[in-house]
Amino acid sequence: MPLTNSQYASIFRKFEERQNRSRQRQLNRITEIYEKIPDYEEVDHSISSVSVAQAKKLLDGDSSALNELHSRLQQLSEQKRTLLKKAGYPEDYLEPEYVCPLCKDTGYVDNEKCSCLKREIVSLLYEQSNIEEILKKENFSTLSYEYYTGEDLERFRATVSACREFVQNFSDTYRNLLFCGTPGVGKTFLSNCIAKELIERGFLVLYFSANALIDTLSQNSFSVKSREDLYSPEQDIYNCDLLIIDDLGTEFTNAYVISRLFSCLSERHLRRKATLISTNLSLEEVRNHYSERIFSRISSNYDIYKLTGSDIRLSQKKARNRK
Repeated sequence: MPLTNSQYASIFRKFEERQNRSRQRQLNRITEIYEKIPDYEEVDHSISSVSVAQAKKLLDGDSSALNELHSRLQQLSEQKRTLLKKAGYPEDYLEPEYVCPLCKDTGYVDNEKCSCLKREIVSLLYEQSNIEEILKKENFSTLSYEYYTGEDLERFRATVSACREFVQNFSDTYRNLLFCGTPGVGKTFLSNCIAKELIERGFLVLYFSANALIDTLSQNSFSVKSREDLYSPEQDIYNCDLLIIDDLGTEFTNAYVISRLFSCLSERHLRRKATLISTNLSLEEVRNHYSERIFSRISSNYDIYKLTGSDIRLSQKKARNRK
């Protein structure tokens, strides 16, 4: 479920409030310093006067005016630092204080979303999808091998090991994962384990069912209004550190859906952004269900892990009923 414009606007109101608080805090401190250190206010006024005077010289053709201005401003700045220090204040006392120094609480760095803005977006997405509650229950600390035996257990152990390695090397190694197998064998659980670990390490993870992903991409494509919207979920889908697509194969499929899915996977591959897919389909069924291009993309760019065994959810239900 993507954010609505009103939700996105509420995030920006939060950033505006941060900027306003920062400006007000700075103004309060300036007032304090002017009252306690009158000479500081005089130096501030001198800076304005010097700047105006040197600008006039520059306009009159004095080529040395700019160098003189830089030199004079350096002297005045040093004088201000000295006054603060003598009065017992740190030199940066009047500098703005930001919650996020990277973007100065604007949400953007060089026209790109700052990591703090991305975290706000993802946090709200998680809040409305209830995934945070899910990750409290489904993570590596709650992982159990008790429902697996024999070859099923070997497969599961190998996949768990691969998941831990994926998380450990996530910063340095570009990899994609595909979990396939019948329902209830732990595919979504392991996806959640990875999601929780990476979120806690500060990475941006987006989680979609296959249906929700296609709906989001389709709405963004067809809506003329979306081009003018504050929030474009498609770019976040392409740029998040990890995109998890759960239950691939359950969505309604036609030529358009296949095209959108291929574009999504290809775009993320070009940007070297990791994708994790879980599906109940076998590889042969993936080939038959989708285009040869999608099958080729997955088979060549994804590490594929097949999980086998009985449906754990049914086993857990039977165990509860016996109590």
